[in-house]
Amino acid sequence: LQVPRGPSQPLAGSESRRFTNKHSKKALKASLTLGILLGMFFVAWLPFFVTNVTQAVCSCIPAGFFDVLTWLGYCNSTMNPIIYPLFMRDFKRAMAKFLPCCRHSGEPRPSAISLSMRNSNSGPRAATSLKNVL
Repeated sequence: LQVPRGPSQPLAGSESRRFTNKHSKKALKASLTLGILLGMFFVAWLPFFVTNVTQAVCSCIPAGFFDVLTWLGYCNSTMNPIIYPLFMRDFKRAMAKFLPCCRHSGEPRPSAISLSMRNSNSGPRAATSLKNVL
């Protein structure tokens, strides 16, 4: 049995290539970012976990070396806030709204009340409006 298909207009040749090219670039960039994040994670934490297992088996790892590997893993947490803005434009835009160092000079600073209302997905209500609270 064949199911009849509805009429659909295929994209023109150049539009189709442009659409595919745009999405393949986004996928490539997302894969690159994910690869860098996972690579940094493995470089930072794999020595710690291998040393931890080795320590459990033979107790031959010096405490100072173990501490260095632990701090190497902690340094991975400091790399994420550096890597995300470098590779993700949306993350950079979102951070620019909230960090004063990244905001453009003509852009107004959001107030705490407007952020609270925006995050709660609700506007002022009669019973809980700021005027009634004060």
